[in-house]
Amino acid sequence: MTAVTRKRFTLAEYHYLAELGFFSEDDRVELIRGEIMEMAAKCTPHSVCNSLLLGELYTLVGKRGNVRGQEPITLPPNSEPEPDVVVARRQSDHYLSAHPSPKDILLVIEVADSSLQYDQQTKLALYAEAGISDYWLFNLIENHLEVYSEPVQDVQGNSSYRLRRLILPDEVVALPCLPDLSLNLSSVFPSYPQQTQTSAYSGTTQ
Repeated sequence: MTAVTRKRFTLAEYHYLAELGFFSEDDRVELIRGEIMEMAAKCTPHSVCNSLLLGELYTLVGKRGNVRGQEPITLPPNSEPEPDVVVARRQSDHYLSAHPSPKDILLVIEVADSSLQYDQQTKLALYAEAGISDYWLFNLIENHLEVYSEPVQDVQGNSSYRLRRLILPDEVVALPCLPDLSLNLSSVFPSYPQQTQTSAYSGTTQ
């Protein structure tokens, strides 16, 4: 029986496919270690958290950095993920010449519900291997922020982060790239309004 091997694409091949119109505007894909991966559909809490987060970071960071939402970053040799949020160094052309690469990235952020395990394992290892110093994961399943820092590689060559810290949704956290700025997580995590219970009956109680 002939063995089946997966086709792995280089960054140049991936870009060429995009130029040829191989992907439609509705296709949500990213290149991960040479494989074209379909991105998970966003649930409502994911969309709400992502929108609130972008709004807060745009206001906080202002012109001190470049805040990008769900845009590609280039991680040689063969990855081009599209994180939910990236804070990159300020660049005069706003990255018109090329997507941000690891040297440009100050903070990468993912928002996770259905994609939680993928973001805690595959994406985490990918960002650590690229040398991205700080990775935040908004865990909407367990309702906290996971803050990862100090990328390391073990003796087997596996990449991860040395430090992991949990921040609760009612706490405040400093931006690692701009430590004089702090993000209030209560303005980012989705919260459902409390339902007022009304009686099914009207009239005077006895």
